[in-house]
Amino acid sequence: MQINFVNELRWRGMLQDIMPDTEDHLNHHKTVGYIGFDPTADSLHIGSLVQIMILIHFQRAGHQPIALVGGATGMIGDPSGKSDERNLLDAEALQKNVDGIRKQLQNFLDFDPENPIAAKLVNNFDWIKDYTLIDFSREIGKHLTVNYMMAKDSVKKRLDSTSKVGMSFTEFTYQLLQGYDFLYLYQNMNCKLQMGGSDQWGNITTGTELIRRKLGGKAYAITCPLITKADGTKFGKTEGGNVWLDKTRTSPYKFYQYWLNTSDDDAKNYIKIFTLMDKPTIDGLIQQHQQSPHLRLLQKTIAEKVTSMVHSEEDLQKAIQASQILFGRSTSLDLKNLDSQTFLEVFEGVPQAMISRFDLDQGINIIALLSSKTSFLKSNGEARRALHENSISVNKTKVDESLVIGSVDLIDDQYILLQRGKKNYFIVKVVG
Repeated sequence: MQINFVNELRWRGMLQDIMPDTEDHLNHHKTVGYIGFDPTADSLHIGSLVQIMILIHFQRAGHQPIALVGGATGMIGDPSGKSDERNLLDAEALQKNVDGIRKQLQNFLDFDPENPIAAKLVNNFDWIKDYTLIDFSREIGKHLTVNYMMAKDSVKKRLDSTSKVGMSFTEFTYQLLQGYDFLYLYQNMNCKLQMGGSDQWGNITTGTELIRRKLGGKAYAITCPLITKADGTKFGKTEGGNVWLDKTRTSPYKFYQYWLNTSDDDAKNYIKIFTLMDKPTIDGLIQQHQQSPHLRLLQKTIAEKVTSMVHSEEDLQKAIQASQILFGRSTSLDLKNLDSQTFLEVFEGVPQAMISRFDLDQGINIIALLSSKTSFLKSNGEARRALHENSISVNKTKVDESLVIGSVDLIDDQYILLQRGKKNYFIVKVVG
């Protein structure tokens, strides 16, 4: 059965603005549509995941998605929803970012050239780099008045803000450049639709207006709401900064934890936005969650679905395994399977001490490791008492005073986890 793309966005809470006739056009025509991504870093973050999900739904509904990486506009900066002008990137940094984003997007969309609706990746630097100022002024600038551009909310907000910085000409022309992107794709790739966040409505409609005035053509526009959190804090941010799609920036464990810690109110929205489950399944999960909210069914489902989609099933299982370690539902083998980065993230803030690899290779008695070698416990006597009480664990396994620690006990060939009782942890790092 053909998926109604607009209805799909509507029930998922992903539809904000839609230009008249857009839904009718999509219901009757296979359409090429695009979304732009800013190359401000070499990875996208979960704020961009909303736009990626829209392109996934678009392709699943039988339409052809284009992901535009703004290599040219990324060198300028977009004022939409911002109070300050963005830093400008040099060509080398920009290319690195474009390549990173290109690689990520290929994980979500079908780019198989055999597919008649294969996704495409384009970079607006390719068609803007050789466009002269004279040509741009004559062929693009003359079609839109300054009054029209000044009326855009993104421009008015900057001009009306209390900031003394104002708005540069560079930023002011951004909507013309984005409008030209739409015009170029309309002419060269038969692209009839632009999509984006609600803060992009002004820039998107500049493109549809440019197409109408210059070519007498008809183009369409859709935006989705900007994702917010129920408590008023910014979606996609943690104390450590952005939640990235690149595992070297945000590990699968931390990525998984972000979704697992979602509030109940947010989870009811996020499960519609960030998963591909159908409406009856999601409605059923929400109902189950309401009956037993302490089980956190929605949060666990979102965390599992999104982590496996963005990373892999293997990364998901490792993240689940790492999460279980803190709650005691793990084994020494589970702990030893962790890489150093994930291990340190699981036990973030736990005190550490260092020992030499030479000493470890000779073998260290557990009493010495607990006291004189690390000062985890104050004395040999305290160490013996704790061991007799059966309250000491090494790498989550209970031990006695006969244990001699060696290299076989290392986690990722570098760490040993000591524990007294349920919550008193200590990390030994091997150096040298």
